[in-house]
Amino acid sequence: MKKLSRSQFLQVSVMLFGLFFGAGNLIFPPLLGNQAGTFTFISLLAFCVTAVLFPVMGAIVVGKTEGLTNLSNRVSPLFSVVFTTAIYLSIGPGLGIPRAGSVPFEMAIAPYVPEGFNMNLARFLYTLVFFSLALVICLKPNKLVKRVGKYLTPSLLLMIVFMFLRVMTMDKNIAAPVGEYNNSPVVKGFLEGYNTMDAVAALNFGFVIAQAIKRFGIKDKNEVTNYTIKAGFVAGAVLFLVYAMLASVGMIGSSKLAGAENGAVILTYAVKSVFGNFGIVLLAAIFTLACLTTCVGLITSGGEYFESLFNHKLSYRKWVLVWTLFSFLMANFGLNRLLEFSVPLLTVIYPVALVLIVMGISHDFVNYSKESYMFAAVVSVFLPLVEVLNKSFGISLGFLTRLVESLPLYKEGLSWLLPTFFVLIIVTAVFKLLGTFKESEKVQERY
Repeated sequence: MKKLSRSQFLQVSVMLFGLFFGAGNLIFPPLLGNQAGTFTFISLLAFCVTAVLFPVMGAIVVGKTEGLTNLSNRVSPLFSVVFTTAIYLSIGPGLGIPRAGSVPFEMAIAPYVPEGFNMNLARFLYTLVFFSLALVICLKPNKLVKRVGKYLTPSLLLMIVFMFLRVMTMDKNIAAPVGEYNNSPVVKGFLEGYNTMDAVAALNFGFVIAQAIKRFGIKDKNEVTNYTIKAGFVAGAVLFLVYAMLASVGMIGSSKLAGAENGAVILTYAVKSVFGNFGIVLLAAIFTLACLTTCVGLITSGGEYFESLFNHKLSYRKWVLVWTLFSFLMANFGLNRLLEFSVPLLTVIYPVALVLIVMGISHDFVNYSKESYMFAAVVSVFLPLVEVLNKSFGISLGFLTRLVESLPLYKEGLSWLLPTFFVLIIVTAVFKLLGTFKESEKVQERY
């Protein structure tokens, strides 16, 4: 039976980390360190539950079920098509890919564009080069592991480690925690990790990793699953270490940068303090590489899904071209308008994505019925939908809206959490009992 070499396995694992690690992953941890101060470690652990554990579990589940379509099909075929398509559109050209091109420019390039130079032209030129590189990489999926796992992501990791080691030589000025980090550091850290949306992205990337493993000649399904699980653990460990480094960068200067607006401000201050003007170049390269690897994963997974969805009527290469061109245009001309619709959509589908991940990872132990998947999916979609209609669009559904507002964790945006798992436990128990009764009746009929 064919096995992956150590080099091939490491490339796959590092590629998975690179797919996860985008601009948001760079920005959130330094801000956490800045605001959590002396509570950084406990907040970081909670952050990593939703920013590391759930994404890794998601990638493993999708790899194990051989695609998000198969996982969501446990609810129903119609749900599978609607949910999977919504995931790929919202996290892809609807939000993730255009933002991957514009965020590094806004964070690390725009503040240093010379006065008098047209900002729109600067953005256009930057995103043109960015999406051209992404297109070249995506057009040959057989070389994806080598390009992302062997070259791009290791370069990104080396730059982050280099930055971290130099920044840690700064004077340590650690402040006391502020705001919600002072009152409930665990809950706040958990919710910040939730905001990375990586668990949704994992449902795209798990299939990319499984396909990459198969391209190395691994045909046995169990072996593909085993390698996906191992790659997930390695990628998760690297994610945790990088988050710890970035949170530390924010923590050590938390007194000097009290009230910083975002993680980009914190990183900019840190690199300028130790590197001078070279630090800006380094930070721009880190942001660009982080977003490029994520962008490549989103384009690749979307191209493969839509080629399959439409029965290969449009080739993978053409889908990649369409997604890249659309994202390039949106990054320059329509990102804000796009966010008005894609962010609420993500808010609705993110909870059910988490539920499917938890059920998928525990399915072999519990053996959930189709009814369990269906009821859990309905509750975890309906409650966030009512909440989003009220909060984002000002649409009240009367009694239903008031009911959702009265649920625990509504203010935190987690009103769906307890009801969903309560329904899941009850429905699973009921259908397990019904199954036991039916088996007993069959035995009685035999005798």
